[in-house]
Amino acid sequence: MKTIDVTRSTVTLDPDRTHVLARPFRPMSDQRSIKIAARVMALPEGEVHSLLAGVRAEFGGRQVRIDDFLRTRYEDVSPYLLNGQLLSEERQLLLGGYFGHEYSLEAAALFNPSMTPHPDQSGVPSGSLRFILSLRATAEGHVSSIAFRGGVLDAASNVTMDVPSRYSLEPTQVPNSTFQKPLFERKLQELRLMGPFNREVLSGLPDAFTMEDLLSSITRSVQQLPENEQAAALIIARETKMLARSNYEVQFTSESALSERVLFPVTPSQSNGIEDARFVLFQHEDGTHTYYATYTAYDGKLILPQFLETTDFLRFKFITLNGPAVENKGMALFPRKINGLYAMLGRQDAENIYVMFSDHLHFWDTMQLILEPAFPWEFIQLGNCGSPIETEAGWLVISHGVGAMRKYCIGAFLLDRDDPTKVIGRLPEPLIRPNPNERDGYVPNVVYSCGSLVHNGQLVIPYGISDYATTFATIPLEQVLGAME
Repeated sequence: MKTIDVTRSTVTLDPDRTHVLARPFRPMSDQRSIKIAARVMALPEGEVHSLLAGVRAEFGGRQVRIDDFLRTRYEDVSPYLLNGQLLSEERQLLLGGYFGHEYSLEAAALFNPSMTPHPDQSGVPSGSLRFILSLRATAEGHVSSIAFRGGVLDAASNVTMDVPSRYSLEPTQVPNSTFQKPLFERKLQELRLMGPFNREVLSGLPDAFTMEDLLSSITRSVQQLPENEQAAALIIARETKMLARSNYEVQFTSESALSERVLFPVTPSQSNGIEDARFVLFQHEDGTHTYYATYTAYDGKLILPQFLETTDFLRFKFITLNGPAVENKGMALFPRKINGLYAMLGRQDAENIYVMFSDHLHFWDTMQLILEPAFPWEFIQLGNCGSPIETEAGWLVISHGVGAMRKYCIGAFLLDRDDPTKVIGRLPEPLIRPNPNERDGYVPNVVYSCGSLVHNGQLVIPYGISDYATTFATIPLEQVLGAME
């Protein structure tokens, strides 16, 4: 293979245990919650004042709006109080403190980055590019969330990272966000939930409906059934509610810093992690752009590819993907339509690379095998390392291969621009192998990326080091393309 000059950056993003997120603490039973609340209610007001002062002093410097968090937690647990009890504001906040805790988001690892252009390029020097880096942050219980960092590539593609904030914030769920009935019906059909019961549920809904509308229609439809049919209907209703709750929107405040924003698992399908988001800046046919990301939802047993959508990294839509082609990990969307269809890469059999086409972003029915392991460093499996990058030579796909002793290396291949089912080039050797300084970490002998970009003729690959930390490599694009066989 022709020589390829790989320049490793001196910039490394290590996990930082001080990035803590204020999270709800939910006791295992309602009875225990009632007991905790009763103990706080029995405190004299003077002790409430001093205890709350201690909470504010201890946690106020670690959380950006500690009183807001405590108030929200109080509102969530107020049903455990006796009806008619009047509480001072301080007692409300103190109660909230007993139902909250801190979670160290990246105590174990900060890895598997995806790199995209920032939506705001104002004030950037000529020839430079401001970027957003999404990262998989992993901590207690191996639970993963999506974290963000910002930085700039200068004209020579040198990386400078912004200093991250001390704070971490979750978004709020967008109230009264709507579902489109035709799309929701199609998702129900894909899940084989579109029977007589849900036809009745949907008949009572407007074309654009809210979660509250759906819950009301479900309750009404169940009550209309004979008693001997209600148990079966409640099973369908539970699955329908789960689908709706897995399609939701969240909003960060406009004053929050990028590095403060955290997408933490909230739905049952995500309960054990949101893993390996692959962000891509997608260009629509009308010239507008949207950021999309595929990610893996993990509930502790099952993995499920899902979808994210945003235009500004403040408001995010979480979307379920449907269809028989939505299997396994590592879906990666092409950055534009091809021949009028959306296109996406996948690894449905956990070993080979496939391409899919669809007329709708949420539904993927068919797939076509395009690449199988051929070289010793990829004999175990192949996969993509993010969305394809369009070049004049074709679609450049950064890939990973797994070889002996489950060693992960980063490679690349090239697809035809007009027909990405055709592989027109492939590197016989890896671009990046774990060097001696990169072999040890949370999972040894792994280099892995979820999204790269090309800047001023340089291929910039952010990559995870043994599932522990993150760094960057820059490679002349022409050398990569020239080495393809």
